[in-house]
Amino acid sequence: MNVANLQLEGLMMALAAINNALVHHGVLSIDAIDDALRKAEASVTADERVYQDMSTAHREAICFPLRLLQLANLSQDETGVPPFAELARQVGRTKDASGDLA
Repeated sequence: MNVANLQLEGLMMALAAINNALVHHGVLSIDAIDDALRKAEASVTADERVYQDMSTAHREAICFPLRLLQLANLSQDETGVPPFAELARQVGRTKDASGDLA
C-alpha cells in the first residue's frame, strides 16, 4: 500500500476523532457536522471540472473522505468512532450503481 494512502487514512481518522470530541463536548452537534460535510460534497460534485474532466474512479476518490467522515459522524458514540476499515466498507455499501451515496 502506498504510504500516502496510510497517511490519509490516519488524517481522516484524526478528523473523525476531533469531530467526535466536538460533539461530546457540546461545541457542535452531529447534525451541524453532517450538514457541513454534505455541503462540502455538494460543492465538490457541483464543480464542472470534476464531472467533465474526471473518470468515475477519480470522482469517487475526491468524495471518499467526505463520505467516510459523514459515516463516522453518524456512527459515533461516547467511546469514539468505528475503525477505518469498517467505515470504508460502509462507504462502499452505500453507493448506488452510479457511484453516488444511496
